[in-house]
Amino acid sequence: MRRTLLPDLILDSRGARFGVGITVEDGRVVEVGPATDGERLPGRALMPGFVNDHSHAFQRGLRGQVERLDPEHPHDDFWTWRERMYSLAGSLDPDSIRRISEGCFREMLSAGYTNVTEFHYVHHQPDGTPYGDPNTLSKAVAQAAENAGIRLLLLPVAYARGGIARFRDPSVRTFLERVDALAEWAGEHPLLEVGIAAHSVRAVPKGWLQEIGRYARSRRLPLHIHADEQPREIEECKAEYGVRPIELLAEASFLGPNTTIVHATHASEEELNLLAEHGSAVCACPTTEGNLGDGFLPAESILRHGIKLSIGSDSHVRVDPFEELREIETSARRLSGGRNVLVQKGSDSPTPWLLLAGWQREKIEAGAPADFVEIDLTHPQLADVEPDNLPAALVFGAGSAVVSGAWVAGRRVYPGERT
Repeated sequence: MRRTLLPDLILDSRGARFGVGITVEDGRVVEVGPATDGERLPGRALMPGFVNDHSHAFQRGLRGQVERLDPEHPHDDFWTWRERMYSLAGSLDPDSIRRISEGCFREMLSAGYTNVTEFHYVHHQPDGTPYGDPNTLSKAVAQAAENAGIRLLLLPVAYARGGIARFRDPSVRTFLERVDALAEWAGEHPLLEVGIAAHSVRAVPKGWLQEIGRYARSRRLPLHIHADEQPREIEECKAEYGVRPIELLAEASFLGPNTTIVHATHASEEELNLLAEHGSAVCACPTTEGNLGDGFLPAESILRHGIKLSIGSDSHVRVDPFEELREIETSARRLSGGRNVLVQKGSDSPTPWLLLAGWQREKIEAGAPADFVEIDLTHPQLADVEPDNLPAALVFGAGSAVVSGAWVAGRRVYPGERT
């Protein structure tokens, strides 16, 4: 179906534009330009959809449950939280993982995320025995995304050691065969893409990293991994291999332009140099990193090195892209004692760099997927904001409450088509 949308304004990397319509057909933008006829969206702005580039949807089930001290573990940190997460992961079945994931994905749409990258490592039955279809749980997550209407990049995650039995595969070959089968199945689902991930250098040995890297390069797949999230992780990697995690990934030929390092919270300058040299990206998850006490993203160094940045809500303690972006800059301000810290050359504000870290694309233009966030310009958080100040007001003064709709592939999936 061909349709032309007529919001009050369009907001993308070119700023705010008035009197512009967006014509969509077959899930993509086919024309952007002056228009007077179409579906009017009064009091609304449209901007590119946000990408939630790191999600463990099942962890949404922990919200509110892990904010108390356990008397048996009075020092609460990432590692004690992980035990609670393992307990939840061990209790899931295909129906419950689909239900939790679908609720999480619907919350993402309500917050302005139109795309999600699901870092999925709950693979097998609780005792580690594969289901009859080894991709049963991956398909449950994909079904949840399809039901919600969100675009999904599904990353089956390799796990060789540690964790719990249902995370692990007996060999890298078995894991890659499962990825092959999932990718073939995904071809029948238009909003689904399959990439690949390794959990971490804790969970995946160097030989597996090399095999997974080769596999991803040969198929040009997105490739993700947790790295440098915790100091203990770094010390354990140095004890086993004599190098830090990102240095190990470079040795294993795991880095490249399709590789995303999740967190990089404690990455050294040398490691950031390696990411820049290989064209690899970083995904920051500030609300989760803050909730777990992980530390602060080295955002100034990431900006200085020209490393591509994305955001994720990870454990979903909060689902709000505006808050994720704001926290990156406000943390940099706290660390530096200054204001307007993350400013690119040629700019006078951190806002453009931050929005590009969140948006699926920097421009709404012909040929792009028709994935948009619909913003309520009448919301009290945006009242009396001049159009030129709207981008900064969204990042620094607003939250997901200003989102009035989410469009995926040209269809209003949240809260549903207008009647």
